Amino acid sequence: MFEDLSSRLSDTLRRLTGKGVLSEDDVREGLREIRRILLEADVSFDLTRQFLERVQEKATGLEILKAVKPGQQLVKIVYDELVAMLGEKQAPLVFASVPPTIVLLVGLQGSGKTTTAGKLAKRLKLEQKAPFLVAADVYRPAAVDQLVTLGQQVGVGVHAEPGVTDVVGIVRRGVEAAGRARARTVLVDTAGRLQIDDEMMAELARLKEQVRPHEILLVADGMTGQDAVRIAEGFHQALGITGVVLTKMDGDARGGAALSIREITGKPIKFLGVGEKTAALEPFHPDRVASRILGMGDVLSLVEEVEHKLDRAKAERLAGKLRQGKGFDLADFKEQLEQMNKLGGMSGLLDKLPGMGQLPDQVKNQVGDRESAKMMAIINSMTLQERQFPAVIKGARKRRIAAGSGTQVQDVNRLLKQFTQMQKMMKKMKGGGMARMLRGLSGRMPPGGMPF
Repeated sequence: MFEDLSSRLSDTLRRLTGKGVLSEDDVREGLREIRRILLEADVSFDLTRQFLERVQEKATGLEILKAVKPGQQLVKIVYDELVAMLGEKQAPLVFASVPPTIVLLVGLQGSGKTTTAGKLAKRLKLEQKAPFLVAADVYRPAAVDQLVTLGQQVGVGVHAEPGVTDVVGIVRRGVEAAGRARARTVLVDTAGRLQIDDEMMAELARLKEQVRPHEILLVADGMTGQDAVRIAEGFHQALGITGVVLTKMDGDARGGAALSIREITGKPIKFLGVGEKTAALEPFHPDRVASRILGMGDVLSLVEEVEHKLDRAKAERLAGKLRQGKGFDLADFKEQLEQMNKLGGMSGLLDKLPGMGQLPDQVKNQVGDRESAKMMAIINSMTLQERQFPAVIKGARKRRIAAGSGTQVQDVNRLLKQFTQMQKMMKKMKGGGMARMLRGLSGRMPPGGMPF
C-alpha cells in the first residue's frame, strides 16, 4: 500500500533531514520534488498546490530549534499537513441510540461492495455489534449467493429473497428479520452499475427515504485514483454519503484517492480494504496512514492486529512449551507462519514496521508471502517425525520432501537454515512472544510513529 508514494516521499525527505542547515533553495527544491511526487500519485493539481502552500507558509516562519535539525522540522510539517489532508482523526461508524443501526453500502459495480459487506460484518461481530446482512443487489448475477456464502463464512445471518426485484421491500423485510434476530447492526448490500446513472441514483434515493439509514458508506476502488474521487463527489451530491471505504488498497502503490477524497468531499474515509480475506479490512487512522506514507511504519495498528487476530490459545500453548524447556519444532514454525498470514502476511507486516519500506526489492522478495507459502508446502511434505526432529532430515529425505512439495532441495535447505535461526530466537523470547515485543516497541514511540 502506497509503495511508490512512500518510497519517493521518504527518499526526498531523508535527503533534507541529512543536512545540518537548510537553505531556501533546499526547501524550494524539496517542495518542487514533493509536488511532482503528489501529482504522479494521482493527487489533483489544485489539492497539491494547496497542500504545498500550507507547507511553505509554515516552513517560512519556522523557528529553528537547537535540539532538532531543520530538515526534521520540515518533515514534521509535511507529516502534520498529510494528517490534516487525510482527516485529522479516525471517524468510526456512528451507531443509533436505539438499535438496529442501518448501514447502506453503495458504489459502482466491481468496487467490492459485497466483499466489503462480509468483511465489515466480521469486524462488527468481533466488536460485539451483532451484525446482520441484507442482500439488496438484485441485478448482478450471483450477488445474492455470494453474500449468503460470506454470511456463512463469518457466522452472520443474511436476509435474501432470490428472484425478487423490489429493493425497498427486500430491505424493509430484511430490517424486520434483523430485529427478530436481535441484531444491532444491519448492513445492506445495494446494487451497483458500471457508471453513475440517474436510474441507479433514483433507486438509492428512494431506499434512503424509506429506510432512513444511519450511515451511507461509499465503497470505492482505491486503485482508480481520481476516478474514485469523482465517483465520491457524484454519490455525495446525490445521496449525502457519510463516509468512504477504499478497497483494493493492497494493490495501490500511488495513494491518490486516499489523499484526495477527504479534502474534496469533506467526508471521512472510514475503512481500507487491504486484501481478499474476510479479515482484510482496517479502520482508517489518518495519523497512522501519514506515518506509513512517510516510511515511519504503523506499529500501533500492528499491535492491535496482533491482539485481535492471533490465536491466543496457540500462543499460550507455544509459550508454555518453551517455558517447560521443550524444543521449538517445525510444526511450531508452520503454526507461526499461519499466524503471520492472519496479520496480512509478511508484506503486511513490513508495511507497518518503521523503515521497512526502504528495504531493497530483492530482500522483500526473499521474505515475501510467496516464500511463506513455499515454506508451509515443504513442512506439509514432511512426516510427523521429521517435523518434531528436523535433525533426521538428510539427503534422501530432503529429495523426497522437495519432490512432494514441488520445490528444490535448495529450498528445503534454506527452510531448515531459517528454522534454526528461528529456534535460536524463540529461546530468547521465552514466554514473551511477538505481542510483547511489539507492545514494547510501540511503547517507545509516540502515536503515529513520529520520531519527534
